[in-house]
Amino acid sequence: MTKTPAEIELMAESGRLLASVFTWLDGLPLAGMNTLEINDRVEAFITHDLAARPASKGQYGYGFVLNVSPNQVVCHGVPSRDDVLKDGDIVNLDITLEKNGFIADSSKTYLIGQVASPARRLVETTYQAMWKGIRAVRPGATLGDVGHAIERHATRRGYSIVRDFCGHGIGREMHEAPQVLHFGRPGAGLTLREGMVFTIEPMLNQGRRTIRTEDDGWTVVTADGKLSAQFEHTVAVTRDGVRVLTLRPDERRLNA
Repeated sequence: MTKTPAEIELMAESGRLLASVFTWLDGLPLAGMNTLEINDRVEAFITHDLAARPASKGQYGYGFVLNVSPNQVVCHGVPSRDDVLKDGDIVNLDITLEKNGFIADSSKTYLIGQVASPARRLVETTYQAMWKGIRAVRPGATLGDVGHAIERHATRRGYSIVRDFCGHGIGREMHEAPQVLHFGRPGAGLTLREGMVFTIEPMLNQGRRTIRTEDDGWTVVTADGKLSAQFEHTVAVTRDGVRVLTLRPDERRLNA
C-alpha cells in the first residue's frame, strides 16, 4: 500500500495536472452548458492541452471522462445533452487523470450562479469536512481518526454522511487498498504510515444518508430527493504529516 518517494513524485505530477483542470474549469461559464459539453471540453483539455489520459473513460465500461452530479445526485452522474446547468444549481465534477502510469483523482462541487443559502451551507460544510479528514492524516494516526474527524464536523452541522461509498488507495490503479471510510471511531482501523496514498472524498446529504441507483446503473441519488455535495483530494502520508497531491493553486493560501 506504500509508494516510493519517486512514485509519489510521479503521482504529484498527475495531481498537479489534474488541479490545473479544475483551475481551467473555474473560468468556464458553466451556467447554460449541458453536462455532455462539459465532459467533452474536459476530455479535450486533458488529452490535447495536458497530453495526459482521462483515467475514468473506459473503466468498468464507463464511457465518459468525468462524473457530473448536480443537486440531489450523490455521485456517478452521467453526462448528457439533456442536462443543462442553471442558475441556483450545485454540481459536483469528479475527474481522474493518468500521466506516466500513475492516476490522480479529485472532485469539486461548483455553485452555479446565485445559490440559495441552505445549498451554499451544505457545500461549504462538505469542503470543510474533507479538510478535517485531511488534517487528521499523519504517520501513526488511523483511518478511524480520519473518518471520525469528517463525521463529527458533518453531523454537528446537521448533515448525514453517505456510507455506501468511500475513499480508496490509488496509484497505478484507480482503486487500490485501503478503503477510506468517512465515518469511524478514533484509534480504530488501519494505522497510517509514510508512503500511503489514498483519496478522501466525503459525500454529505441535507437529509437522510439513504441513497438509490437510477435505471442507468450509474447515477446515484438521495432517496429523499434532498441535496448532496462532495469534495475529493488525493493525499500522501509524509514523514511528519500529509501532502495533498491534487491541491489547487487557489487552495494554497487558504490551507497553508
